[in-house]
Amino acid sequence: MLRHNSSLRAVAPAAVLALTLSACGGGDDTGTDAKKSSRPKATASQSKAASGGELATGESATGKVEEEDGKVMYEITAQKVDLGTEAEAEKLVQDKADAKGMALAVAHVKYTHKAGPALTSDSDAGDGTTIWADGQRGTLLLGSADDAPGCEDPYDVTSWKSGESHVFCESYLVPSNAKSLEVHWSEEDGEPYIWKFPNE
Repeated sequence: MLRHNSSLRAVAPAAVLALTLSACGGGDDTGTDAKKSSRPKATASQSKAASGGELATGESATGKVEEEDGKVMYEITAQKVDLGTEAEAEKLVQDKADAKGMALAVAHVKYTHKAGPALTSDSDAGDGTTIWADGQRGTLLLGSADDAPGCEDPYDVTSWKSGESHVFCESYLVPSNAKSLEVHWSEEDGEPYIWKFPNE
């Protein structure tokens, strides 16, 4: 569910945040990640997708991540996207022009350790997550979602056993008038799983 949130977090100093070079509509993996699966849209009654493609709200995907401790199988579910305002976005960047017509989108993604070794250091599970708006990849904001309500800092999770779950968040700048937001997650070199959140 796309949620408009007028107070996403206490605003961190702009110096702590950095815009990535992939501007909205750009990015190295646009060609691969933008491909749509020929698979029909999943229904809510399905619990997991087989490999890549669109997922229904609440549906989970399964993917492997190469962690420092070895390969770990995760169950991944994009829970929601909080969408802020242009005024909030301006506070998160050094140059206010970068936030013109943009809003901060924070994706909440739940990861459950299903199989593989227990982790003894921070996880890379969230590295495969991106946010797209109306078919275009947003602009990543580094460090701005770590303290958002309901989000955990992945660097604080240094012990993770099978069966345990954590919610990590990713924050991107997206056009404030976007009709639809998508959360993408993929294994390295894999096809993305896609959860859609209409902006109503």
